[in-house]
Amino acid sequence: MNFNVQNAEQFRHTLLQQLNFIKKNERYCSLYHHPNTKDQGHLFIYERPGYYYFAIADYTIPHAFSIHFNNPQRLMRFGTVYKGTTQFQLENKPVSSFTPSSFFVVEKNLIGTQTWQQGQHFHGAEITIYEAYFNEVIAPLLQTTISFDSFIENYTYHYLPLEVMNVIQHMQTLSQKNKLDPLRLESSILECISLIFTNIEHSPENTFTHQIDYGKVKVGNRYLKLTVTDIKSIQRAHDLLIENFATPPTIEKLSELVMLHPQKLKAGFQHYYHMTIGEFITTHRLSIATNLLCTTEMSIADIAKHVGYPYPSNFIKTFKKAFNCTPLQYKNKQ
Repeated sequence: MNFNVQNAEQFRHTLLQQLNFIKKNERYCSLYHHPNTKDQGHLFIYERPGYYYFAIADYTIPHAFSIHFNNPQRLMRFGTVYKGTTQFQLENKPVSSFTPSSFFVVEKNLIGTQTWQQGQHFHGAEITIYEAYFNEVIAPLLQTTISFDSFIENYTYHYLPLEVMNVIQHMQTLSQKNKLDPLRLESSILECISLIFTNIEHSPENTFTHQIDYGKVKVGNRYLKLTVTDIKSIQRAHDLLIENFATPPTIEKLSELVMLHPQKLKAGFQHYYHMTIGEFITTHRLSIATNLLCTTEMSIADIAKHVGYPYPSNFIKTFKKAFNCTPLQYKNKQ
């Protein structure tokens, strides 16, 4: 089945229809689910219409369908996908897929098609900000020259600062406790924006600019230019690390898989994602761990093992270094 939409609201409405979800008004949000098929999952939407919305998704696709979109709206979207691979094709570009990762994108005049297959499971959280909210509320508060125009339109940056992912996870925890009231929602969204733009303003050499301007990387005592092929290899390495975060390949094995020299892979990865491969693995593991701490009853030891730490003590040490508290303290605080 194929459908055509022309804005974000139509896209969401069509998706919910195909999921066979009905709306239930909660205290602070709208819950979309199938009351007779709980295994199919749900979608929570917190919003200030015309300004922003926050979505928490955890659902399974009941049948195959696709949506063709021709959306002139200008939107800023960012969040984290924990599970599920989305296939899409933008106009005049090859078919692409989005694997579990954090992301940031500014969209305008977006034309393309997104496809879902029966049985696919999706789990993630996303914040969408409309241009009106950015211009009327955020821009005056930021007091900076950074704006929507600071980003390449319709280009997905596969990165968010760990602090932003932590805020988004906290928003999900508040939602579970039915405590994500409008004031906390908006303050959390503004905090995320502040953290992102602070990251950009801190240095012109940041991960957002690096994902567009490939530049040069230092390998040993010399500088090498990153080619388009090199960037594709680095992006492939990123995807392999996401797929195998609990047992990631060694640098040598990873370089073989993506066909890029180990030194260039390490230097290029740090240049492109603004962190070393080791730091990236740790950040992704901790992102998964915080989600499990707040959404499951798994023990600390089981979570540690799930995200790649055979010894809980190593997991606790790494977690405490990142969040200034132990996993158990984090869970209790959340």
